[in-house]
Amino acid sequence: MTQATANPSLKTKQKKDARDIRAEALKIANTIKTEGQTPVETKAIANGIQRGMEIFLRQQSEKTRDLDKRVKKVKQLSTRLAQQKPEDEKEEPQNTPPQSRLPWILLALSWGLFVVIALAKTLL
Repeated sequence: MTQATANPSLKTKQKKDARDIRAEALKIANTIKTEGQTPVETKAIANGIQRGMEIFLRQQSEKTRDLDKRVKKVKQLSTRLAQQKPEDEKEEPQNTPPQSRLPWILLALSWGLFVVIALAKTLL
């Protein structure tokens, strides 16, 4: 039932917009009226202006829909990237073990060098 009540208000709004467009087109046609122009010609010009305005409004609404679709895609991609970042962070600790071996290697070399120097002093 809410859809039935929503649609009439939408239709009346569309009709109101069409009436506004029609009135505006007639006003524009009257402002550009030339001498000797008949009311039928003025009405035909107003109809042409009205069609042009309706086409323009349709194009603008299509552009708006396309822009909304693009914004939605960008938001979806950003959420996907945000979800993939924690997975990437989990992979980084796997790469760190070669870096964590370096301190142990340096410690072993320093102890080995210490032992060699200590033995060399005792033998001399």
